[in-house]
Amino acid sequence: MDSVYVKRDSSGAIVAIGREAEPGMAEAVAIDDPAVQRFLDPSRGAEPEAVAEALQRSDAELVRVVEDLAHLLIEKGVIRFTELPTAAQRKLLDRRQLRRDRKALDLIAGSDDNGDDRFMP
Repeated sequence: MDSVYVKRDSSGAIVAIGREAEPGMAEAVAIDDPAVQRFLDPSRGAEPEAVAEALQRSDAELVRVVEDLAHLLIEKGVIRFTELPTAAQRKLLDRRQLRRDRKALDLIAGSDDNGDDRFMP
C-alpha cells in the first residue's frame, strides 16, 4: 500500500502532503486514508464555504512558493530581476519589505517566527 508524508496544523488537519519525508512532514499516512483523500479532494463532502476557505488558504501558501521560486531563479542567475514585468518587481519588493517589517516587529515583541526567509535578502 502506498503512503505519503503529511504535515498537520494545530487542530490535526492535514495542510501539506509530500512523497518524501521533510522537516515538519515526517508522518507517513496511507494514501487511501480518509484525511488524505479529503485533503486531495476538499469538495468531497465539504460545504461550499469550507472549499472556498481551503482554496483561499492554498492560494496564500502558493503565493509564498512562487515568491521563493522567483528569488531562487534570480539568485541562481537563471533570470534577472529586471527581466520581470515592472508590476511583478514592485510586488516582490513590497512583499520583501512587509516581511522585513514583520520580522522587526516580531523581534520587538519577542516572538520567535520560524518562517523560512532564506531567499529574503
